[in-house]
Amino acid sequence: MTAAAAGRLGIDIGGTKVALRVERDDGGVAESSFRWAGRSSRPEDDLGLLARHVGELCAGRPQGLRGVGVALPATLDAAGTVTVWPGRPAWAGFALGAALSALFGAAEVACADDGDLAALAEADAAGCADLLYLGVGTGVGGGLVLAGRPVPGVGRGSCEVGHLVVDRDGPLCDCGRRGCVQAAASGPATLRRAARHRGAEVPFTAFRQAVSDGEPWAVAALRESCAALAAAVAGVCELTRPALVLIGGGFAAAVPQLVPMVAERTALLRRPGHPLPPVRPALLGGLSSLHGAVLLARGLPAG
Repeated sequence: MTAAAAGRLGIDIGGTKVALRVERDDGGVAESSFRWAGRSSRPEDDLGLLARHVGELCAGRPQGLRGVGVALPATLDAAGTVTVWPGRPAWAGFALGAALSALFGAAEVACADDGDLAALAEADAAGCADLLYLGVGTGVGGGLVLAGRPVPGVGRGSCEVGHLVVDRDGPLCDCGRRGCVQAAASGPATLRRAARHRGAEVPFTAFRQAVSDGEPWAVAALRESCAALAAAVAGVCELTRPALVLIGGGFAAAVPQLVPMVAERTALLRRPGHPLPPVRPALLGGLSSLHGAVLLARGLPAG
C-alpha cells in the first residue's frame, strides 16, 4: 500500500473466522477472510496468521494505515488484555492491544464488541437512529443503538443481548449461567435440539434442507430457538423502545425461515396498546460486524 493509497482497515475477529476490509483514501476497497488454525491454537500464532493476511491485503504496508477498527467477542480490560473469551480460551491473558499496536505501528487502533459495532453498522445502513440488532451464528450477539449512539456506550461495556436469561431452567451457557438466549438459540444449540428431536446427529446442511422440506423435527427445533429469540427481543423492546429490530449472523442468513419465524413469535408477545417494532433480516448479511469495524476505524484520528 503506497502512502497515496493509505486508508482505514476494519477487522472482524470471530471464534473460527476473521474478515478484513480496507477502504483506501483513493476510493478503492478490498476484502478478504481466513479461518483460524484451530480453537486451541496459541494467540501468538493466531496473530502471526492475522499479520500475514493483513500484509497481503495492504500490499505489505500495514503501518501505512490511517486507522484500524477491530470487532471481536472477547472481553478486554482497560489495558487491552483479553480477560475472557469462551470461543478461544487460549486467548485469556493475551495482551491484544499491545500486539495490535506492534503490528500497525503509528496507526490508531480501537477495539469494540462485535455486536455493538454490528448494530451501529446496521443502523447506519437502515438510516434508523433507534435499532436493536441480533446476530445468530456460532453464538448469539447483538447491540442496541438509541439516538444514533451505541448503548451503553464506549468505555461502559457492551450490550450483551446474547446473555439475557430467557429460561431459568434452560441449557447451560458457556458463560456459566443457564437459559441465556445464546444457549437456547445459537446455531449449535439449534442443531443439538434438532438431534434430540430426530434421535440422531444432524449436520447443518441436512438441518437446513429438512427445515425447507417442512420436516416436523427440524421445524420444531427451529421454532424453539425462535421463541427464545422473540422473548429476548420483547424484553429489550419493553425497556428501550427501538423503532426496528434486525436479525443477522451466519446461521440466520443461511436459514431464511428463521427471521420470519422470530417476527411471528415477537408479534404474539405484544401487549394491548403496546405494539412491538417490526423484525426484519439484517441489511448487511454476515458482514455487519465488519462494516461496524470500518465505521470505528473511520472515526479514529489519523496516526
